[in-house]
Amino acid sequence: MPQAEDDVRWLDAAAALAIRARPSSAPNPAVAAIIVNEGLVVGRGWTAAGGRPHAEAVALDQAGYRARGATLYVTLEPCAHKSERGPSCADITAKAGLARVVIGCTDPDPRTNGLGISKLREAGIAVEMIDHPASRASLAGFLTREEKQRPHVTLKLAVSADGFIGPSSGEPVTITGDVARAHVHRQRALAEVIVVGGATMRNDAPRLDVRLPGLEDRSPQRFVLTRGEAPEGWGKLAGPQDIASLLPMQYCYVEGGAATAQAFLTAGLVDELHIYCAPHKLGSGIPAYGDLGPAPDGAPPPGFSRVDRRRIGGDTLSIYRPESTGES
Repeated sequence: MPQAEDDVRWLDAAAALAIRARPSSAPNPAVAAIIVNEGLVVGRGWTAAGGRPHAEAVALDQAGYRARGATLYVTLEPCAHKSERGPSCADITAKAGLARVVIGCTDPDPRTNGLGISKLREAGIAVEMIDHPASRASLAGFLTREEKQRPHVTLKLAVSADGFIGPSSGEPVTITGDVARAHVHRQRALAEVIVVGGATMRNDAPRLDVRLPGLEDRSPQRFVLTRGEAPEGWGKLAGPQDIASLLPMQYCYVEGGAATAQAFLTAGLVDELHIYCAPHKLGSGIPAYGDLGPAPDGAPPPGFSRVDRRRIGGDTLSIYRPESTGES
């Protein structure tokens, strides 16, 4: 296999590993690193809970002497700034005797941007920068926070085959099956905050917690989109733009209903759209996107392109991103 293809393959593996750090690494980015020596993995790591130790430090500690002459694959440029919690990753990486470092994404933080790469090259290490979509996707929350000064927003909706989220009466109904609902709980576990509209809170009294074995402690903070008062145990957002007040949080999961979906879509604040589509029809009901219309067969509103589609039990999950940033 050519080296360039091999480098992408190992970065793909590191990006997949990075999900283990999300969201427990907050407020630090969820980074992952893999060290490969003569085709064998000799060390791997991801950002620990609370942000320390960093992924590179974990991988280098695991590799020990086997890091000499090896290649480090890391999803984000090693940090260049020291802190009270430990030395910079660029410094410890420069002293490890590595032959190469392959990086999937530069760090937009001005304390590191380009400086981590410079430190490594000054130490005589060959550094390869790859424009790697999977690394960027694994760092979506961090990159959105740094570049847009707000959390990354995923909007989730469960719809019937004809694109409705429930009957016009507003009566709560179960749209998707058990497997899809379990998958939603997994997605909740990857977020720091979860948002619903005031009507959903009042009519459904949702728990919005994570009810998967072993992940119960990953339940995100609950917020309601309302101009009124939030109940005890809930935070309040007066409008979608107020998500900036959630910083330094990186991942916001918006679950509904239709008015809330419309508000976030109209404000241009949806970075990823998850539509769980059931095989049955309701015939009529509440359009998934409010005044923007229904979502027949899980179709997106204008301006979004599909990046993934998969079966989840008896239902179908379609994932979309804004067309300006959509990746195939």
